[in-house]
Amino acid sequence: MIEPSVVDKVLGEVSLTLKVEEVELFDSLGRTLAEDIHADRDFPPFDRVAMDGIGIHSSQLGKTKLFKVEGIQAAGSPQLSLMNNENCIEVMTGAILPQNIEVVIPYEWTEKAEEGIKVLDFKNAQVMSNVHQKGTDKKKNDLLVKKGKELSSAEIGILATVGKTKVKVIQLPKIAVIATGDELVGVNEVPKEYQIRMSNCYSLKASLSENGFSSEIFHLTDDKESLIVKINQLKKDFDVLVFSGGVSKGKFDFLPEVFESLGIKKEFHGVKQRPGKPFWFGKSEQQVVFALPGNPVSTFLCSNRYMIPWLNNQLGKEKYLPTTAILDKEFKFDKPLTFFLQVETYYKEDGLLYAQPVKGGGSGDLAKLTAANAFLELHPEVDIHEKGQQYTVWFYKK
Repeated sequence: MIEPSVVDKVLGEVSLTLKVEEVELFDSLGRTLAEDIHADRDFPPFDRVAMDGIGIHSSQLGKTKLFKVEGIQAAGSPQLSLMNNENCIEVMTGAILPQNIEVVIPYEWTEKAEEGIKVLDFKNAQVMSNVHQKGTDKKKNDLLVKKGKELSSAEIGILATVGKTKVKVIQLPKIAVIATGDELVGVNEVPKEYQIRMSNCYSLKASLSENGFSSEIFHLTDDKESLIVKINQLKKDFDVLVFSGGVSKGKFDFLPEVFESLGIKKEFHGVKQRPGKPFWFGKSEQQVVFALPGNPVSTFLCSNRYMIPWLNNQLGKEKYLPTTAILDKEFKFDKPLTFFLQVETYYKEDGLLYAQPVKGGGSGDLAKLTAANAFLELHPEVDIHEKGQQYTVWFYKK
């Protein structure tokens, strides 16, 4: 068995070869950008009026007089030109600054009259006041968004601004979520007294979806020959195989030997942790395989602690940096294993994050997951984890 830190190291050395694809602009939301985005023109592309008001020539600064209006410069209209420096042009927010206009005076500093508009107070007005000048944000060909960025609504706006109707993104890996076990039946079935509905694969699929990954669900029975045939077919169609169950030491846990027969090399089997001790991980030339323990909490922990961060890393997303929380109650665990304690986190008036242990029935207690929102990582150096100590916390819901 290996330590959780070694798991991180092993996963860090394994990568998928993902292609680049081109998608429609809106379909790129949440995807990882595979090209640099540059400005196709200056930002802003013209001297843009930033306040509704009047535009005057700089020679008229400080003259609290009546200005005759030559016209109105509306947003989206061709550029006007001030013909007489003694006059003004009314200008609207977002409009191009008229020619021969160098100062914008907000309406709030003026008074309308029948013959024109009078400036009451110039305040701190100066040349190019209330003007968003051309190219002050970005120049043409400047880098706007670097490839590798996960695209949010903010980046979508930038892509639209530069006319990117189609966007190059990293292709998402094809993921199969596979439940194994004769005791499992479908969600829509009524289980017999010795059966259960296969919930783990739905939790896994939902967790993947929350992180921007699509997946397909499969159910395989505990028959070795059948497993070989069906997993071999899945290897042809998917980049990542995620199993729930079938990797412990039971007589029907065939997956490790099936993997070996199919040329999937084991990187490790068994992690010095609870829950999730039987976790198996391996790879072939084309696929990566996560074989997670079948107990619901074990599956959930291993997927959120290891699998999701690894998948995000494949797309170049920013690495998740776990934070720390203060244990608010003494907890005892005397096994030589890293223990992932389910906790509910909260903030106190001191502004610090605290973690309250959530009682439950062990790694098979699926209902306990809804009462907590994170796992607190307790290392095996001590048997009694004292109240007030800080530990790494891994969130799985907000």
